[in-house]
Formats: sequence, structure tokens, C-alpha cells
Amino acid sequence: MDAKLINPFINATISVLETMAFIKSTAGKPYLKKDDIAKGDVTGVIGMTGEANGTVSVTFDEPCILKVVSNMFGEEMAELNSEVADAVGELTNMISGQARRQLEEQGRVFEGAIPSVITGKNHRIAHITSGPKIAIPFTTDGGNFTIEVCIDN
Repeated sequence: MDAKLINPFINATISVLETMAFIKSTAGKPYLKKDDIAKGDVTGVIGMTGEANGTVSVTFDEPCILKVVSNMFGEEMAELNSEVADAVGELTNMISGQARRQLEEQGRVFEGAIPSVITGKNHRIAHITSGPKIAIPFTTDGGNFTIEVCIDN
């Protein structure tokens, strides 16, 4: 998969978390993901259509998303609940939207669907396309998360 398709999602992720939750995140090395098992406890997934079909997912480990949402809400969040799940969906939507705007500047147009959220240990992420799944791990002071970008060739 072309790095020009992946970089907008990395940039958008860093920007959204810093703007919305005052969290600095550092991207690790992207890798080709072979399975559907999430690398965390709660995932936001959003489908995209346009010049190609695809999905983007953002999976947070529990300590990371509790820190992110606590910062967003200005109050301590102690457990995964419906408010945290809603925040994950909204973060996924913002990351996707910002990345799609960057892609549009490159002349690549994608539309986003409504995000869905999956929670639980070892949950599965079903990407709707047959393209390669590129995973990018991120670290923060509060924990780790991973984004996955899967776009048909």
C-alpha cells in the first residue's frame, strides 16, 4: 500500500489526540497485519468509499483510552463504559475526517460511513475489504493504541 495513503492517517491521529485530549503520541513502525485480533480493549471502526473501498480502525488499550477520555471530559474515567465507547467512535470519526481531507488535497476522494465501536479483550476487527491491513502502533504516556488502514488495491 502506498505510504501516501497511510501518512494522512498517522498525521490525523497525532493531531486529533493532541487537540482533543492534550496527549502526545508517537507512531511506531507500520507493519502488515495478518490476523483480525485487536491489539487492545476498545476499537472504533469506520468504513470508507470512493475511489476505493476501505476501513480504518483505532484500537486503544484500556489505560490509554481512559487517560484520553479523562483528558477530553476533564474528569477521571475509571472504567470502560458507554461514554468511553462513544468517545472512541467520535475520535475515530475525527481521525478519519481529517485524514480524508488530507487525501482530498492529493486528489483522492473518500467518503466516510458512521463509525462503530467494539469492546472486549481479544475482540475481532472485520475489515470489509480484501486489501492489505497496515497497522501502525502508537505509544503515549498513558498507554498504547494501534490504527489499522485497509484499502482495496
